[in-house]
Amino acid sequence: MINTIIFDFGAVFINLDKEGSLHEFLKAAGIKSLDAEMVAVNQQYEIGQISTEEFVGFYKVRFPHLSPTQIIDLWNCILLDFPKSRLEFIKELSAKGNYNLLLLSNTNDLHISWIKSNIPFYEEFKAQFNAFYLSHEIRLRKPNEDIYDFVLEKNNLKAEDCLFIDDTLENTDTAKQMGIHIWHLNEKTEDVTELFKIKKDLF
Repeated sequence: MINTIIFDFGAVFINLDKEGSLHEFLKAAGIKSLDAEMVAVNQQYEIGQISTEEFVGFYKVRFPHLSPTQIIDLWNCILLDFPKSRLEFIKELSAKGNYNLLLLSNTNDLHISWIKSNIPFYEEFKAQFNAFYLSHEIRLRKPNEDIYDFVLEKNNLKAEDCLFIDDTLENTDTAKQMGIHIWHLNEKTEDVTELFKIKKDLF
């Protein structure tokens, strides 16, 4: 029986422009794709191994024609709107008190700073969860097993009692292998507010 629901953040609550933002960065940088070093630095930043200053500095050295402000704006352009209907959904779910609600997100400091400045109800949203885990704060990232172990152990949970909702297949695949129920949400055709309709077989 499900007693805990673990939500991703990006593309589940806040809309993202994954393809468009990557295209804009590649165009501005004058390259065709991210190289292995850039991917590694992005992941290091995502788990807080390097600071925002070091992260921006890395890209400034690699692409001297881009200003720090341009780099930050390009990095943040993946972030779009946060539909109010999703806030109301999580508020109603929290108010009922039937489930332990957790958030688990691969999120970095620049993105959260942008969200805090541009989403006026961010703190209200955050307050609906029993625990709120961001990768750059806990120094772990999906889809590695250790981040799921961390959440289960920290909250004294059994995998079979949890539902994990994420838009990234590799993230839900790892959770499923660990015995956690999953919903691989398709952000183009599904909405988190439809949870109890789409996954009614679990409740």
